Amino acid sequence: MSGTDAKAPILKWADKSDGSFKRQVSSFRNVISKNGPHKPEKGRYHLYVSFACPWAHRTLIVRALKDLEDIISVSVVEYLLGKDGWAFSESLPDHANGKKFLKEVYFKAEERYSARFTVPVLWDKKLNTIVNNESSEIIRFLNEEFDEWGKKGVTFYPSELRNEIDEINAWIYDDINNGVYKAGFATKQEPYEVAYKKLFAALGRVEEILSKKQFLLGEVLTESDIRLFTTIVRFDPVYHTHFKCSGGTITHDYPNILRWLRQIYQIPKVAETVNMEHIKKHYFMSHLQINPFQIVPLWDGPDLTVPYNQKQ
Repeated sequence: MSGTDAKAPILKWADKSDGSFKRQVSSFRNVISKNGPHKPEKGRYHLYVSFACPWAHRTLIVRALKDLEDIISVSVVEYLLGKDGWAFSESLPDHANGKKFLKEVYFKAEERYSARFTVPVLWDKKLNTIVNNESSEIIRFLNEEFDEWGKKGVTFYPSELRNEIDEINAWIYDDINNGVYKAGFATKQEPYEVAYKKLFAALGRVEEILSKKQFLLGEVLTESDIRLFTTIVRFDPVYHTHFKCSGGTITHDYPNILRWLRQIYQIPKVAETVNMEHIKKHYFMSHLQINPFQIVPLWDGPDLTVPYNQKQ
């Protein structure tokens, strides 16, 4: 059965006591390293992703920009998060393990696994287990450990910028990447308002940075840009409406962020990682507590193919 045929469950991710959203901490935190059991090798690793998920989207972008498509294989789940979690189908199969649901991959790695079955997942085909399911760590592995086969001399975490990258990642994650979820999944007014205000203050801060710089850290694309891009590309078509982040749109209120968004989208290979059908249908059809009739808005957000004025 296709994942799009199942009825989506009502997802309850807010804390019952105060109505605030609490994100699950990733469970698998092993590393790819020449000195460990998971050594970098061509063809050994497999990524499980959703086109809809911003966290999984990060890994697809880094994989593409590092020219690792022939080094690390990929399976994509269906867009609907149904009662059994992320699902595969005839058109979107599990190329590594032949499973019907992502949860079966988790149970293959750990029989007693009891947390949520999230994407992305980095799978070791040699040891038949999950290496890691934390996106921020997976993109570092892809960036640093496969240069023998991928694009050499390109890094999104340069040594001279690491302190700045870590610093900007921290507040962008808390107030924007996770901030839209804290607003959207809040079940009480106060935590929603707190998240909403922090979100738009942080967007204003980004707009100011990008009024002076081509990218967040200057003239070079870093992982901070990639991590933010996957949230911003979803902002107008999804978060503005679905998560009640209605204080402005990227299209009409943030010209510098819009220029930056178009610039990254137009980098070769990035556009191929953006699947707006999966993005919109996942959010608007999976979260029945927010959108019980599963009506999907028509707007896809700003036209990202429009030429941009590059910052000098």
